[in-house]
Amino acid sequence: MVHWTDAERHIIADLWGKINHDEIGPQSLARLLLVYPWNQRYFAAMGNLTSAADVIGNPKLANHGKVVISGLEKAVMNLDNIKGTYVKLSQLHSDTLHMDPSNYRLAGDCLTVCLAARFGPSVFTHEVHKTWQEFLNVVVAAMCKE
Repeated sequence: MVHWTDAERHIIADLWGKINHDEIGPQSLARLLLVYPWNQRYFAAMGNLTSAADVIGNPKLANHGKVVISGLEKAVMNLDNIKGTYVKLSQLHSDTLHMDPSNYRLAGDCLTVCLAARFGPSVFTHEVHKTWQEFLNVVVAAMCKE
């Protein structure tokens, strides 16, 4: 269990409040599939993903990106029990969808890149980056089946 400082809690909540889910969710999921294309196998039911334009312009994929980023709100709201918050989602992704857990970290990295690009160094400072990375590491650990 992570013991968040008041400053870390504030940083996480503040950044979360600035995120446009409709923008960042689809961008980060598209980046994941373009930079790490082996992840496309998990999204075969969403249609043609053969080119960057197909991935970026895919409405089903964009909608799922919004779902994924919105799912992080559970962690933001339950900082003291992120592992418990994601038990069922972790089981679904592991047991039913057979997701490779190493891809969660890649997804978090893609989200971080999108946030840094969106907010720039005046908002996404080294301290924000450090705290956000720690937050995502806890979420990734929670998503990995024990």
